Amino acid sequence: MAVLVTTASSISCSQSNSKKSLNATALDSVKTTGTTGLIIEQEMVTVQGGTFAMGGNEENNKPIHNVTLSSFKIAKYETTQAQWEMVMGKNPASHPGCADYPVHSISWEMVQTFIAKLNRLTGKHYRLPTEAEWEYAARGGRKSKNFEFAGSNDIKAVAWTSLDSGLNPHPVGQKKPNELGLYDMSGNVWEWCNDWYDENYYRKSPKNNPTGPATKPPDKKNDDGLIPPLRVVRGGNSGNGSAYSRVASRPKYRLGYHSIGFRLASSS
Repeated sequence: MAVLVTTASSISCSQSNSKKSLNATALDSVKTTGTTGLIIEQEMVTVQGGTFAMGGNEENNKPIHNVTLSSFKIAKYETTQAQWEMVMGKNPASHPGCADYPVHSISWEMVQTFIAKLNRLTGKHYRLPTEAEWEYAARGGRKSKNFEFAGSNDIKAVAWTSLDSGLNPHPVGQKKPNELGLYDMSGNVWEWCNDWYDENYYRKSPKNNPTGPATKPPDKKNDDGLIPPLRVVRGGNSGNGSAYSRVASRPKYRLGYHSIGFRLASSS
């Protein structure tokens, strides 16, 4: 059984935060409200709808199947610690104080609380991307060049993984973007999707705008005991190798509260 690394070693952010990232900082990737000045809205990229071949030939990525999606928007960067703290008032990251690092160590339920507060502040309708939306965006949408990772076949060009990360997350936007201008969709931190996880879902997925299982999957048993229903995470992280950073990869396990972040989406 493959091992997913979900912890990060202790790091210092002072040196990184004193230098402006080449592509973005936490403050560049958000907008302020006119009434409060709070930094709460992220830069969103419009993803034109289309049909793509979803999945792969490894483990639970089968079968490859055609999916058609409507247009939607997705955040250019992973949600940062600065953005989270502006909305929630506190920082759950295992190494807080790193404003332009992706927020992590958060559960799916915590993300829902963040989104509800953000929507009240902005009057908008942000949400998590569906698993299909996430993969389509990571592949580059209509501009896809069929790369193995999000933006390249060279993992080091686009992703922070165990190959070069020092097993720690890095500030958002430092690697090359993918075809849509999206950063860190491979590597850095795992990203929550909205869907319940079902290893057999691809065999029964609707062709148009799939949203995952309609009902909560039942608990399962294995040698370790009872396993509660899972939510989908995507993208790999800084503690794992390249395999989990492939655009088609969908891990089998809910990873709890360690090294998991997210990026926002909204309907177009």
